[in-house]
Amino acid sequence: MSNRSKRYTEDFKNTIVELYNSGKTLSELNSEYGTSKSTIKLWIKKAAPIQIDKNKTITTAEYQTLI
Repeated sequence: MSNRSKRYTEDFKNTIVELYNSGKTLSELNSEYGTSKSTIKLWIKKAAPIQIDKNKTITTAEYQTLI
C-alpha cells in the first residue's frame, strides 16, 4: 500500500475555500471533489483573514510566513 499524499494546486485550494464561503457544506465538497473534510477545514483556517490594522488584512497563511 502506498503512503502518498495528494498534492493540490493553490488555485484548487482557493476554489474549494470560495465554494465553502459561498455556502457549500464540507460534506458537499467532500462528495464532489473527493477531498477530506479535515483537509478542507485546514485550507479554510489558513485562508481566514487576520486584521493587522484598520486598512490591512492578511490570511493566516500569510501571517505564518511573516513569523
